[in-house]
Amino acid sequence: MDVMREYFVTGLKNAHAMEKQALSIMEPQLNRLEHYPQVLERLGEHVRETEGQIERLRQILESAGESPSAMKDGFLSAMGSMAALGHVPAQDEIMKNSLANLAFENYEIAAYTALRTIAEATGDTQAAGLLEQSLDEEKRMAAWIQENLPEITRSFLARKAEGLGAKV
Repeated sequence: MDVMREYFVTGLKNAHAMEKQALSIMEPQLNRLEHYPQVLERLGEHVRETEGQIERLRQILESAGESPSAMKDGFLSAMGSMAALGHVPAQDEIMKNSLANLAFENYEIAAYTALRTIAEATGDTQAAGLLEQSLDEEKRMAAWIQENLPEITRSFLARKAEGLGAKV
């Protein structure tokens, strides 16, 4: 059980840092989506969900007598900021961001699935419930991106064909 607890705590700290990274990827996009209002609205909602996920992870860590890793949080936040900046000069920035966001959502789904499974295996029903809530939010966001990617792509192509700024 000690090994399972140790792995669970490490996974929770990693997930906390992952969500900090997610914020550092999404927040800069919010200022750059003037031509894609539906993406702006949904991404803004997901930023708020992500803030809630960070709080739930903190609660679970606290109940285990642990705290987030400032080093992991800082490192992954910096990496997320660099990733977000990497797409800014691209002529197809909205496409690159959309594809990267979908990939990241699926990574988060995998992380929360594993963490929920560990919580269930240890009998921590409270943590399992909180992790399930975050998992559901990530699944909804991934599904939204997947469902809206054709429209985002068509909007990008139409703006590009009209000679308009098609990036974001």
